[in-house]
Amino acid sequence: MATQYAITGTTAKALSASVERAVTEGALEPGAALPPVRRLAEDLGISPGTVATAYKELRRRGIVVTRGRGGTVVAPAPAVASRRPPKVPEGLRDLAGGHPDPAFLPDLLPPARLSPGARSHRSSPRLPRLEDAVRAWLGADGVPVEHVTFAHGALDMIGRLLSVELRPGDAVAMEDPGYHHMLDLVTALGLRTVAVAVDDEGMRPEALRAALRTGVRAVVCSPRAQNPYGGRFTPARRDALVAVLREAPDVLVIENDHAGSIAAAPLHTLTSGGLARWAHVATVTKYLGTDLRWAAAACDATTLARHDGRMLLTSGWVSHLLQETVLGLMTDSGTRDLVRRARDAYEERRLALAGELGRHGIAARGVSGMNVWVPVRDESAVVNGLRTYGWWVAAGARFRIGSAPGVRITAAGLPPADGRRLAADFAAVLGESQATYGG
Repeated sequence: MATQYAITGTTAKALSASVERAVTEGALEPGAALPPVRRLAEDLGISPGTVATAYKELRRRGIVVTRGRGGTVVAPAPAVASRRPPKVPEGLRDLAGGHPDPAFLPDLLPPARLSPGARSHRSSPRLPRLEDAVRAWLGADGVPVEHVTFAHGALDMIGRLLSVELRPGDAVAMEDPGYHHMLDLVTALGLRTVAVAVDDEGMRPEALRAALRTGVRAVVCSPRAQNPYGGRFTPARRDALVAVLREAPDVLVIENDHAGSIAAAPLHTLTSGGLARWAHVATVTKYLGTDLRWAAAACDATTLARHDGRMLLTSGWVSHLLQETVLGLMTDSGTRDLVRRARDAYEERRLALAGELGRHGIAARGVSGMNVWVPVRDESAVVNGLRTYGWWVAAGARFRIGSAPGVRITAAGLPPADGRRLAADFAAVLGESQATYGG
């Protein structure tokens, strides 16, 4: 059904501005339908070509998407509107946010020695000591580390890589289900998403091969702690994926190792397979601090030059104060011990929750990382049902492209005893909503 918002304008620029303003102000919400091209043209007394041009510009900028016979609708996460996660209702236990347990995060203290004077760091954007630490960190897992660079977090890094490599309308192979902010980012860049099914070992080789045949220009994947499904590459799966990717040497392969040190799974990296174009992105947000918006990447020489060239023209460099903070934490023995304890605790809690759900006959996925993915038939029934028992979990719709429904439960802050209670409540919800859920 077409929205009642009155789009105005007689030029393509004015039309697109009218729609953008409505999305920004909330008058057009995600999923709201725009009028068909010919109908809007008739209403405004302009040519269909003018409307089509406006809609094309809105699609290019990630504000709207076209769904075939479903028409043109506002994107699920339009690039001009700030989509925040739903506010956790008062009194509920938040298991939806994907956050680490604060008990396992080190204290963030500014470095004792501040950067002297007011000067540009463009000539030396990376601290040599942190570069050395990153090479030791990534190289220990078999990642080639001849070329490394830094950015303001994994999304910042990956967004810049995609923006310098691809153009609006190009396609990116993405995990399905996958990290919702990554899916939103690709849409906001005006790129097309091609779904690649995942299982406990990560991307499925046959699904990746099918995506490559559609002409994708880049692949974004997680080698472990895949969010939300929890998969991780095994040596056999890594080798199978590398064999597929060698068939498309011009495709940029981006590996997002967002939770490496707490994933409770070894890294079997695609980057060790001799690919032509690649980047391995690693960040510390999940285990050194949610305010540490910093990421490192090892990559091929061409990717390094393109990333750093674009960064030079924008932020220039990552703050040396931030770099000093990261370096201090990475090299502190007490912090390393804390990270190891976090890894062990998260694995215990994740496995305990999955095991308790299994005892109630409820299938759950999650062989690495902090989350458990539970396939369900009706996400809303489960989310709302668990809410009545005091739990707040994430509906899977925001993580999915075309995969089956499910809910994501963050187990990082859920001790085993609480996991037993949650599993029992989950089973009760399924029983109460049997007519909707299907048994």
